Amino acid sequence: MNTPLTDLEFRLLNDWQRGFPLVSRPYAELAARLGSDEATVLARLAALREQGRVSRVGAVFRPHVLGWSTLAAVACPPERLEEVAGLIDAFPEVNHNYEREHAYNLWFVVTAPSRERVAAVLAEIHRRSGLKPLDLPMLADYHIDLGFALRPSASGDGVAANRPHQHAAGGPVDTAALRAQLESADYALAAALEDGLALTPHPYARLAARCGMGEAACLARLERLLALSVIRRLGVVVRHRELGYAANAMVVWDIPDDRVAEAGRRLAAEAGVTLCYQRPRRPPDWPYNLFSMLHGRDRDAVLARVAALRERLGRDLGLAALECRPLFSRRRFKQCGARYGSLARAA
Repeated sequence: MNTPLTDLEFRLLNDWQRGFPLVSRPYAELAARLGSDEATVLARLAALREQGRVSRVGAVFRPHVLGWSTLAAVACPPERLEEVAGLIDAFPEVNHNYEREHAYNLWFVVTAPSRERVAAVLAEIHRRSGLKPLDLPMLADYHIDLGFALRPSASGDGVAANRPHQHAAGGPVDTAALRAQLESADYALAAALEDGLALTPHPYARLAARCGMGEAACLARLERLLALSVIRRLGVVVRHRELGYAANAMVVWDIPDDRVAEAGRRLAAEAGVTLCYQRPRRPPDWPYNLFSMLHGRDRDAVLARVAALRERLGRDLGLAALECRPLFSRRRFKQCGARYGSLARAA
């Protein structure tokens, strides 16, 4: 069992999920701000990664800019669950795979350089498993991923760390226009960042060497990708379950199509909602068109939060009742960063 976080560990995990220093010695900069020293910061981050509490120190990229991704699910017979999960995990394009409480019980994310490759992976999973996946690509993003706070809110749920109110209220992002601004060096940098920054005093110098550029050029390119919001955040990527947030629910909503954008914006502004996307319905089996994520320390806290959100959202939208369903995760089979760049190089 993981030991309680020290004050230094808590501040590293809670305060540095975004805004990671773009300086030659970023861990020394963290240490100076935290009243510690570089060697201690590096040692604590290495230990937290070894414990599974930290996935990596690195970048979270905006979907559908460097490549294409989709959320997919299969309805797997319980006796085949581990077999099929292993089959799905074996694809390098799969970066998340969870068992959830639903007839569609295996939920996974496929990320690839192109829409066509994503479709090919789903077709191959269908062929090998005999189970046809639901294909649920993101249609609209109402929540900008800025991290997950470890300090509970008044409701007892985590809220995004240092999260300013930045959501998609201004309209959809033109991912094609963003993609047109990218250069081959940006893809090389994304590939080199997939496993995160090295826990070494000069991580950007090491990153730059892998991309065949100088450290100053690497830092400038990262700053540009952050300004464009191609990189949504750069910092510590935590694992919720290992940090005590064991109740992880994907809450799916059936919202009238003419109200889904308003509902998405309202949900995105709620404390405790860590992701919020519109995805397509797939009738007759899948009537839901809005997806949100809530994390809590226990199931009852999350269910109470869902009930409150359902009541408030229905009232705000002028609807008597809203259909929603929380799909709690049971097991995590795979979780890693998306691998746009290295897959593109291998194609």
